[in-house]
Formats: sequence, C-alpha cells, structure tokens
Amino acid sequence: MVSVLVVNDQSLQRLALRMLLTAEPGLTVVGEAADGDEAIRASAALRPDVVLMDSHLARADAIDTIRRIARPAARTRTPGFTGEAAVSRVLVLTAAEQEADAWAALRAGAGGFLLDDADPAELTAAIRVVAAGDAVITPGLTRALIDAVRQQHTVRPLPRTSGLGTLTERERDVLIAVAAGWTNAEIAQWLSIAPTTVKTHVSNVLAKIGARARVQAVTFAYESGLIRPAA
Repeated sequence: MVSVLVVNDQSLQRLALRMLLTAEPGLTVVGEAADGDEAIRASAALRPDVVLMDSHLARADAIDTIRRIARPAARTRTPGFTGEAAVSRVLVLTAAEQEADAWAALRAGAGGFLLDDADPAELTAAIRVVAAGDAVITPGLTRALIDAVRQQHTVRPLPRTSGLGTLTERERDVLIAVAAGWTNAEIAQWLSIAPTTVKTHVSNVLAKIGARARVQAVTFAYESGLIRPAA
C-alpha cells in the first residue's frame, strides 16, 4: 500500500484528489495540507511514501517546501520543528510546462513533475513510480531538461566531501552509465555483473551523493564534472 499526503491550497482540489486516490487499489491518502508549513509537519508526522504537491502554494515557497520534505537536514532547520526527520518522495503537480519550475523542483529533491491535467491513470501510475524511487517527468519537459543539463558550461570537479570523492571506481562507472540513461540490465551487461549487483551499486551511489532518484544523479554527474557536456 502506497501512502500519500495531498498538498494543495484549494480545499476542493484536495477533496477531488483524495476521492480519486482513495478509489485506486493500492493507494491510500493519509493526510492533507493546505500550505508548505503544514506539509512539512504532516510529512514528518505521517511519513507518507509520496507527497503529492501543487507547485504554487499560497503561503509558502514550493521549492523550499520540497527541499525541507525531501532532505532531512533542511527540514530539521525549520522553525518549530522538533520531530524526527523522516523522508518522503515528492511528486509535483503544475498547471504549465515551466522548465525553470521543473528544474528548480528536481534540484530541490523532487522525484517527479507532472501536469495537473494528467488523466487519473497517468497520475496514479506516476505516484507508484515515484514511491518506488524512480523519476517521472511530464513528456513535454523531458527534452528541455536534458538539454539544459548538457548545455551547462561551468563545470568543475567537486571536493571530496561533496560525495563524488567517496564513490568507489565501480560506483563511478555506474554513475556514468546512469547519467547516460542506461538501464540496470544494460549496465550489468557492460560491467559483466548481475543486475541485482547493479541495483545495489545504484542505491549506494544515490546515498553517497545525497540524491533521491536517478534524475538527480544525472544532474550531479554533470555538475560535478564527472560527465562533460558535449561540445
């Protein structure tokens, strides 16, 4: 059962999402929040698998809210927060294909970015994908985001404390392959190891670089200088 926290500043939309998700087998809505502060507190108290959040909150900055939900260290700096820093994955709903908004949300730790006019089947499938630790990006933004990463020209190696220096040689190879868009099966064939071993390496890489999903690992690979943008 995948547990979901619904975050939206409009009560009617929260109700509609609750009714939709409650009717879906395997999904359960464990709570609602109307703004960023409520979302941060609720995610810590309820520990949902996925926080389904609108990108435009009336009384809080959505990007900061994503960061504080997806990154425990940021959440514990929230004024008045005294609970344990549990981590939930964030799926962002937006009314428009805004490349800047999607880029900022992904950098903050979001695991997915979906248009709010997506059909119910697409939304519920996205929730399951994000809950499993994979990434979902609305198709219209995928190409733009990949191009934005590849076109960055200010790329420098990060210090050892950043996470890149803590990777083993094999983990670096895995990160390079992930950044290239390879599947676990393709990586396993390339490195002549079992797919289950690849899965373990990917999990270790994500943990060491502080990434929530493969899409953040791609960004990290380019920004750290491990992968150089094409000329």
